[in-house]
Amino acid sequence: PLLPCCVYVEGEMPPKPEKSKAAKLKAATSGSKGKKKKWTKGKVHEKANNLALFDKGTFDKLLKEVPNYKLITPAVVSDRLKIRVSLARRGINELVKKGLVKLVASGHSQAIYIRATKE
Repeated sequence: PLLPCCVYVEGEMPPKPEKSKAAKLKAATSGSKGKKKKWTKGKVHEKANNLALFDKGTFDKLLKEVPNYKLITPAVVSDRLKIRVSLARRGINELVKKGLVKLVASGHSQAIYIRATKE
């Protein structure tokens, strides 16, 4: 007669000895797997404390240094002068009115300017 394929013919395995709760806890905490994984908090982004209004020194710096930059964008001006981008945009608009810089390209959110050359 044929036996079904999943029948275990030889002897059965003996039952495992029951452990007490204390023994189970000890086994769980001992060894390398017992320590809890420490997650990194991720990279903490440093908050930029930029000026929201021009002070005298910053505005003078804008008028003197920015027209000498090779590439002028609100982001570059904001980064170098430590002012907000909205303030940088308004400052650049002042420079355009004075003829110190000129607009090269303007997209949806960024505008690119260069120093005005004498023609």
